[in-house]
Amino acid sequence: MAAFFQTLRFMLQKQLSMGQLSALGATFARFAFAAPFAAVLATATVLVSGAELTPPSGLFWLYALSGGLAQILATWFVVLLFAERNFAVGITFKKTEVIQTAIVGLIVLGDRISLAGMCSIFLGLVGVLVLSDPATRGRPGVLSRFFNRAAVLGLASGACFAISAVGYRGATLEIASDLPFLRAILTVAAVTAAQSLFMALYLRWREPGEVTRVWASRFTSVWMGLASLGGSVGWFTAFTLQNAAYVFAVGQVEVLFSMAASVRFFRERITAREFLGIALVTGSILLLVLLS
Repeated sequence: MAAFFQTLRFMLQKQLSMGQLSALGATFARFAFAAPFAAVLATATVLVSGAELTPPSGLFWLYALSGGLAQILATWFVVLLFAERNFAVGITFKKTEVIQTAIVGLIVLGDRISLAGMCSIFLGLVGVLVLSDPATRGRPGVLSRFFNRAAVLGLASGACFAISAVGYRGATLEIASDLPFLRAILTVAAVTAAQSLFMALYLRWREPGEVTRVWASRFTSVWMGLASLGGSVGWFTAFTLQNAAYVFAVGQVEVLFSMAASVRFFRERITAREFLGIALVTGSILLLVLLS
């Protein structure tokens, strides 16, 4: 569910970023139009469940706000990435988040990576190398393969999404409830509200008039907000139940959704080399799940 709604949201976000809004404006729209729906859904869930909640701890806010900031940066990087490569390849670059989440988990939580896991990480890096091959004449050098703008944006977005996933999982586990959906939607509501406020203030400072343009795009942005909420609820509920790296690994079905969207809606062509890169990255994820 999360992968489907996230693909839909990125489709709408790409459309908005292609002239209607700036990259930051399209990023803000995603959070701003999701926050009100998240607040209503969280309130309804509390009332229906009859749960008695205690005030969130300081550790909850540390996890939630750090994850929220990382997600803002990650989403911004993805929107910028759309200008570099087509939709399906852009999403696949972002999907290095799975491998990077496993690495962050090792560093932060002490999660061990098996030999099979290390092999899958190496395979994923090969796939990223193939995808990051810039479209230039002649044979590119090694440095241009790794240090072009598309590769940097893709890897940066994956790293930020990995950090946000670990933060969100930590936040959901800080809520004292046995109901996974309740813990998830309360975290979603808190995070999206904080993200919307922060980005509104930042845009007022750095891009005057962009908030007004976001509001003018509301008839499209509201659907992006709903798609964003559906994706967030799916991811956050899964984070309450399982390690974030495995949640993202299952979410690799998004690559298939994005390829279909790239061809069907954006009329984009995927080259043989790009198919190879997508296959290698996807294969690395499958190895991570099946053999680790």
